[in-house]
Amino acid sequence: MKAYVYLLISFKDQETYLGSTNDLGRRISEHNSGKCKSTKQRGPLKLIYSEEYDNIEDARVREKYLKTKNGRKELSNIFN
Repeated sequence: MKAYVYLLISFKDQETYLGSTNDLGRRISEHNSGKCKSTKQRGPLKLIYSEEYDNIEDARVREKYLKTKNGRKELSNIFN
């Protein structure tokens, strides 16, 4: 089953949220409908980046890396 690492941006505060899921469309809908505690007060959110993986384990490893200092730097380089 495919899995994804995704990056959202909040229209409210311009902050980003990084996560992983096996159903990207469903997960974005959950974020925007207030079902996710971490982004409930920050909506609406927009998908600005995603990566596809063959399984959720690989996606979670990548998510964990992207949340490190070097990972955030890599994401910054993607957008600059």
